[in-house]
Amino acid sequence: MNALTGREVRLQSRPRGMPRASDFVIAPSTLASLEPGEVLVRNHFLSVDPYMRGRMNEGPSYSPAFELGKPMEGGAVGEVMESRSPEFKPGDAVLSRYGWRDRFTAKPEDLHRVSHDVAPLSLFLGALGMTGLTAWVGLRLSEAKAGETVYVSGAAGAVGHIAGQLAKLRGCRVIGSAGSSEKVSFLRDTCGFDVAFDYSVQPVVEQLREAAPDGIDVYFDNVGGATLAAALTSLRIHGRIVACGSISGYNDEKPAPGPTNLFNVITKRLTMRGLIVGDWLGLENEFRAEVGGLLRSGALKSKETVVDGLDRSVDAFLGLFSGNNVGKMIVKLS
Repeated sequence: MNALTGREVRLQSRPRGMPRASDFVIAPSTLASLEPGEVLVRNHFLSVDPYMRGRMNEGPSYSPAFELGKPMEGGAVGEVMESRSPEFKPGDAVLSRYGWRDRFTAKPEDLHRVSHDVAPLSLFLGALGMTGLTAWVGLRLSEAKAGETVYVSGAAGAVGHIAGQLAKLRGCRVIGSAGSSEKVSFLRDTCGFDVAFDYSVQPVVEQLREAAPDGIDVYFDNVGGATLAAALTSLRIHGRIVACGSISGYNDEKPAPGPTNLFNVITKRLTMRGLIVGDWLGLENEFRAEVGGLLRSGALKSKETVVDGLDRSVDAFLGLFSGNNVGKMIVKLS
């Protein structure tokens, strides 16, 4: 194989506050001829996710920091174009962490074969991927039971809309908050939430009180900040919090003060548990079997916001912090 030229997105400078397009650069990459045991992959879909913002800072976050001048990493699903490994053949669909680029070479251990029978393949980045696994594990950790009330913040996002539906399938009463009337309608009409409200209309603590006058049992936290404080007020005795994300503070230049009502954790005997999905990869097969069945039966709905082209991948990422996505944000390359 002759050397190929690809394209990749690199982190050019570490953002201060909200990232800007100038913090990134799209640059050419040269892929050398395949060595024995290597595989050439062309990406079809890339994942952009809020947690990536933490990796743009110096120091540890969800994972080691992105290196300046180096290609960004993230979930991607693509197709094997050429293989010098007996483990893969041209045409195989594969998952990798080699996102934010159109082509790459890798060792077989860096790839995971997935089925072309799943359409679109982008589902392996969303409902059947890390965001779906996050929602599924989070509901398991919450120990939510039939008849309980579950509140999901950021409910129209990639994790939230799956978590809420899984809670409904468990027999829970589900409340969700989102940032627009269109998203509220999506949660009610498509995802089957019992109650959904726009957090920008009036304080969350007031809307939660109206939605659940007797309180909530579980809070699935994707937002943090004032929304976490509202949930602490609303949680019943022995309530549970799954701390999945805190997007309200990802772009803060200085850490924001924590909720002033944390004493509720003591008086209500609450449990709060942090969740990093990478700790739960050993459950992927069980997760895909269950959630895949729910998707095939139509019991679970998956929503994606698809942006076309590597050139728009940075815009797609920045759009996560402006609420531009409903469901999973996906970048489509071909």
